[in-house]
Amino acid sequence: MKGQKKEEGKPVKVKEVEEWEVEKILNKRKIRGIEKYLVWWKRFTIENNTWERGENLGNIKKLVNKFKGRLSAEVRRQEKVETRRRIKENLEDLRRNI
Repeated sequence: MKGQKKEEGKPVKVKEVEEWEVEKILNKRKIRGIEKYLVWWKRFTIENNTWERGENLGNIKKLVNKFKGRLSAEVRRQEKVETRRRIKENLEDLRRNI
């Protein structure tokens, strides 16, 4: 992406195994019953984001849970907006019928 540094990421050791560091979980999808998360890798540009199976992200449960919390909050916000829209439409219908 224009303006982003193109740095090479380096793996870190976790329990004596080299692993790549995760900056943030960006999205989630489920295909054929398999949960996958869109991962933004630390010190990489967004072109290097990858979809990773949830089971492969065990060492970053905090980031996965943080993402799920953000996702839940967004879903609740959208539900509130939709409920308000429906209430407004119902009130307008009532007013027209009076």
